[in-house]
This record gives sequence, C-alpha cells and structure tokens, in this order.
Amino acid sequence: MTGKLGPEALAAVLEATGADDAAVDVGPAYGEDAAAIDLTGAESTLVVAADPLSLAADSVGELAVHVACNDVAASGADPRWLTHTLFLPDDDPDRRQTVAEQVDATARDLGVAIVGGHTEVLPSLERPLCSMTALGTTDRFVSSGGADPGDRLLLTKGAGIEATAILATDFRDECAEAGVSAATLDAAAGFLDEVSVVPDAAAARDAATAMHDPTEGGLLTALVETASASEAVLAVERDRVPVRPETEACCAALGVDPLATFGSGALLAAVPPERVAEATDALAAAGIAVGEIGEVRAAGDGDGSDAAEGADTPDAADAKAGTVLLDGDRIEEPPRDELYPFWE
Repeated sequence: MTGKLGPEALAAVLEATGADDAAVDVGPAYGEDAAAIDLTGAESTLVVAADPLSLAADSVGELAVHVACNDVAASGADPRWLTHTLFLPDDDPDRRQTVAEQVDATARDLGVAIVGGHTEVLPSLERPLCSMTALGTTDRFVSSGGADPGDRLLLTKGAGIEATAILATDFRDECAEAGVSAATLDAAAGFLDEVSVVPDAAAARDAATAMHDPTEGGLLTALVETASASEAVLAVERDRVPVRPETEACCAALGVDPLATFGSGALLAAVPPERVAEATDALAAAGIAVGEIGEVRAAGDGDGSDAAEGADTPDAADAKAGTVLLDGDRIEEPPRDELYPFWE
C-alpha cells in the first residue's frame, strides 16, 4: 500500500520518542502536523541540521540519528530534538518496529527527544529511508569555515569508522571471502556503537575555531569542505591519520581507501597551536583518542617548507583556497565515496 500509514500501523513509530524533555509542549501524535518546543531560557543560538540515510540497511535507524545529531554537535551545540521522516518500501510491521526501536534507543542514549516527523510506504524504494532533522542550542556557534592559518588539524578516533561498521555488517560475506577473520569482523561491526561525535565535539568545542564531521566521502571530503568554507589550504600527512586495524583489514580486503569513505565517528577540528594541549587533554579526559594530522595554511602557501624558502615549485605558491594537500598532492574536488559501487 502506497502512502501514509494509519494510526494503528503508526503506533510503534509514535511511541519512539527518545529522551524526555520538559521543553517539548507538543510532540509526536496521530493528527498532529507540527511540534511545539518552549525555548524559554534557551541559549542564544538554535542550530538545525537535516540528513537522510538509506544505504546502511541493517542499522539505518541508529545511524540516521547519529548522522543528524553529529552535524549539530560539530557546530558547537548540544543536540536536543529530532524530527523523524521515515519512508518504508513495504508495510512490514517487523521492519517498521525494528527501525523505530533503533531510533528510540539511540535518541535516548544521546539524551535527545523525538518531537515529530512523518511515516509512509513508498514501494519504489528497495530499503528504508530515514530523514532526520536535529536541533540543538548553543551560546557559541562553531562553523566549518572558521579555521585560521596556523591552526592544527585534529582527528578523533580514526578515519572510516562508519564505513568499517557497514562493511562488517552489510558486506560481511564479501569481507570474509576476501580473508578478513570472523573476530576482526565482529570487532568491526561493534564500531556502530562509536559513530556519535557528540562527546567528541563537547570536549573539543571550547578550543576549536572550526569543526566538521566526516560523512559521505570520508575524511578527504570533510577536509575539502572545511578548506573551502574557511577559504584556506589544509595540509595533511596520510601516515599521521589514525586508522584502526579493523578498518585497515576491511578496507584493504575490498579495495577501499579509509580516507575516502563514510567517516561518521570521527571529528575533524581546527585548533590554534597554543590550545592543542587543552583540546587533547579534554578529549583524553572523555576517553576519546585523537591525532594531530596536519595544519591550516593561507591560500597560496602550497605544500610547506619550500614555499617558506621562496622556492617556485608547482605546489608551493599557487594552491588556491579550498585545496587539500595530502602528502603534497593536491585535492581540489571531494572524492566520490568508495562504498557506493558496492550498493550499485
């Protein structure tokens, strides 16, 4: 049946309200088309981010919550509210219940209330599509475009966290056939529990000039986007990028670059050099691993030391704003995520 679901079929979705929040005056209910949130006493800035998610079939509800909330957190805000739009390929009550339970449990873990949304059946889909809008408040908005020349680039946890979990679940058989052990795949599947950067951002935001969470296209896309938004050049060394052994194993088995695939779970932050210790100490206190992977340069600074000496090399003086230098090689366009061919 194509179209909106009735009240009985919607029951499981309407009951998945996440965390309790006294500021929610009107939340999810049959017949209600909008939510009401009391902002009395709220901090000065409301941050809003929306994201759809459809490709990770096994954990679409969980990942959809994290991806939307991560965008709000990476802007310096505390995620508080979510709207949840769910399109289903069929009217399978078990599938609907599973997605609703994933959304509810994940939102509760983050302390986020689900305040509304929409659910309907769309048979042209092959798998569920969750589209989340997350909202949060802050007294200091941190944009992706605030990085200044001289800032150091920090990356939490590691590259390809989300992609590793997807490979170990949706493509487990292919990884196993390529020689990845069952123990490694079991550990990699557990990375689903680490795709939130809400704690990472809360720890780093006071020191950061810019923050961004890698998603589609991975760390390389996040670097290009940050460089473009900041009108700067970002210089990164691949060997300094933290990559977990499970990520190395799964990505190598299927020929995927860990830096160019779904990266939720890592937070990219630009931090002034005099505040790097403050940021890394705060992350360590929260139990979050972090690595310093590079630096921010002014457009035109090229690839480093040669430019400082005034050398006229191809990479030295003419790197334009929005460029990423990976081991000196220029990247000016975000890569296509390397997991897409597996779904196609």
